[in-house]
Amino acid sequence: MAQSERQSLLSLMALGNRPRLRMLALAATIAAAFFLLWQSDEPAITSYSDARQLRGVAEPDGFVINGSYTSYDEAGQRKIVFTSPRIEQFEEEDLATMESPSAEVFGANEAEPWILKAEKGSLLRSADLLYLTGNVRVTRTIGTRKATLTTESLTLDNDQGKVYTDDLVEITDSMGTTRAKGMSAWIDERILELNSQVEGRYDTVR
Repeated sequence: MAQSERQSLLSLMALGNRPRLRMLALAATIAAAFFLLWQSDEPAITSYSDARQLRGVAEPDGFVINGSYTSYDEAGQRKIVFTSPRIEQFEEEDLATMESPSAEVFGANEAEPWILKAEKGSLLRSADLLYLTGNVRVTRTIGTRKATLTTESLTLDNDQGKVYTDDLVEITDSMGTTRAKGMSAWIDERILELNSQVEGRYDTVR
């Protein structure tokens, strides 16, 4: 038997002969047990904000791999379909962020959708706003004619059917290249408005 075990046994035997000391020791043991339980009783997580603080405000509430999102108009027609290899969701801001998003935007009575691609994207779901950044590319096809717009950031207002940016844009099609500072486009109306510093280079048909 180990020395510590012998000492514990001798102490218990001594207490066995002294009822008063035995009762005091038992009371002290119970008090110590309650104290330790009280000290280790951490407060329960009772709210979303508590959970987020524990997780970290920069961490998402959830994520989707190879996710897809589709929005419809009042008539049940598709307005936008976007996909991403990873979508992270932040519930408090009603926000979803995307890696390498790709979107198809459908205009009224148009056979071909506008194709939008970027390095990063974020969707503010309550306002139906899609914000794209990093090598943004928009491709539009009308019949046999294709035009490509490139910029560094672009906002899609899905409710208004409008895309816009304040950054430099470059539009290339079979006729030439146009550059400008800032742009707005209305998808259903097929209207494109260049804001300022517009310059173009066009190939002359001979």
